[in-house]
Amino acid sequence: MKIILLFTCITTAIAFVQPPSPSLKYIAQQLSQQGKGILAADESTATVGKRFNSIGVVNNLDNRFNYRNMLFTTPDLEKYISGAILYQETLEDTRLVDELKHKGILLGIKVDQGLQLLPGSNNENWVSGMDSLAFKAKKAYDLGARFAKWRAVFKISKQDNLPTTLSIHENCWGLARYAKTVQEEGLVPIVEPEILMDGDHSLEKTRCIQEKILKQVYEYLEMNNVDLQGTLLKPSFTVPGVDYCAKYSPDQIAAATLETLRKTVPSSVPGIMFLSGGLSEAHATQILNEMNKQKTTEAWNLSFSFGRALQNSCLETWKGLEINTRTAQQKLLQCAQANSNATLGTYDSESQETQENKSLFVSEYSY
Repeated sequence: MKIILLFTCITTAIAFVQPPSPSLKYIAQQLSQQGKGILAADESTATVGKRFNSIGVVNNLDNRFNYRNMLFTTPDLEKYISGAILYQETLEDTRLVDELKHKGILLGIKVDQGLQLLPGSNNENWVSGMDSLAFKAKKAYDLGARFAKWRAVFKISKQDNLPTTLSIHENCWGLARYAKTVQEEGLVPIVEPEILMDGDHSLEKTRCIQEKILKQVYEYLEMNNVDLQGTLLKPSFTVPGVDYCAKYSPDQIAAATLETLRKTVPSSVPGIMFLSGGLSEAHATQILNEMNKQKTTEAWNLSFSFGRALQNSCLETWKGLEINTRTAQQKLLQCAQANSNATLGTYDSESQETQENKSLFVSEYSY
């Protein structure tokens, strides 16, 4: 009898043991696996409203659901997309979450609460949301999220000597504290130090500033004991200001970007997932393709985490009409496949459907 009772207790105890959660390293590797990228669909309600306004669609809960549902139900999206960054409203909608889970697409969450004026700076910003970050990260994990994103923004200005030392310090330190906080809650942090395209600075100026910022980021990540194998980097491409007089080819931008990364990003980081930053769909894909063609012995995977450069053609085709859903989904899939090929260095604009070359630049972009 005692043996039977003991066996029953052991069996019952085993039944209540939860399987271990995937490691941060494993999740980061899944997100940055070769041939796949991340769909950034974390636009705030206000930003979605601006985009809906451009196509004559009312910004209400039903239309936001319909649009996101159209994105997430795109057939075969999972072939090219490993994860999706969501806004809180989306993560709390089980209908949308279940669509992504069904496809095996990992859930992410934007955890920062936007930009605020940085006191003592020259009209620069820092990121809000640190005081409630641990709570928000835990809640997101419980809702199914396995990675997070925090966007810091830097401005370059020759006239005003930007970014200031204060801005670089505060924003890089914030990225490091965010990364450590969400890792402790089980989420892989995407570290996003974005350099805005606003201005008339040269590509070389961008390269120098970006190198300085990334060195500071990784110094502070190390200081905070962040596990780099369980992180991803989401930087801008190294591009000149939108008003700079000279133009550069995709292979020149790719070479400058690679030079910067080689000097600053440790090999233990599994993936570098670029933001498009206002570049056209075609231009962003071409640069990513050139980078992967030029890449040699670097350990990290070079991929994408695009928002506008994946969604714009899709949004303009959809126009809020159900009858346009299939065609709009084809546009999204076309962009996703093109960028998947770019991660392999095999994108060929001549043999694939042509992507839009319309600039998606928005001055002082925020969302």
